[in-house]
Amino acid sequence: MFMRLLMWVVMIIGGTLGGYYLDGRWFSDIHRSLIFHAVSFVAGLVLLKLVLTVSRYTGRTLARLGREGDVPRMETNKLVTTGRYGLMRHPMHLGLLFLPLSIALIVGSPSFILVIAPMEMFIMILLIKVYEETEAIEKFGDDYREYQKKTPMFCLSIRCIRALFEEVSSNR
Repeated sequence: MFMRLLMWVVMIIGGTLGGYYLDGRWFSDIHRSLIFHAVSFVAGLVLLKLVLTVSRYTGRTLARLGREGDVPRMETNKLVTTGRYGLMRHPMHLGLLFLPLSIALIVGSPSFILVIAPMEMFIMILLIKVYEETEAIEKFGDDYREYQKKTPMFCLSIRCIRALFEEVSSNR
């Protein structure tokens, strides 16, 4: 868990610093534009709010349905395949994929927005595929393999995206 949090910090700080460095070389004119920064900042805040909302709602679902018995916080021991997890295997990660882009927009770095954030998002998808999926198979075995066959990793249909933003009551 610590390594994953450290990776997020490195990506955000590295993306910001790398973006500012590249901005000085590639985007010096737009980087100085107050209008660009104002629009970018507001768009970043809106996107960050959406990312945090998806994370909160999907995290609550996992905490409620994915833990049985005395399980440490942030851990699961039960496979969740209903609700938003019945629509896609990684709804929380789909939301978190947009965290680098939201930070890039907030800091107003064109290089971070156009180059670094998309690269970080691609790396995150690879890490989910390689590490998260492997861990889930080790933890849940054939049940997870069946789940993989029936449920896409991500789903971008309107129905799936809408489900990410629906608050689920605790009695569902």
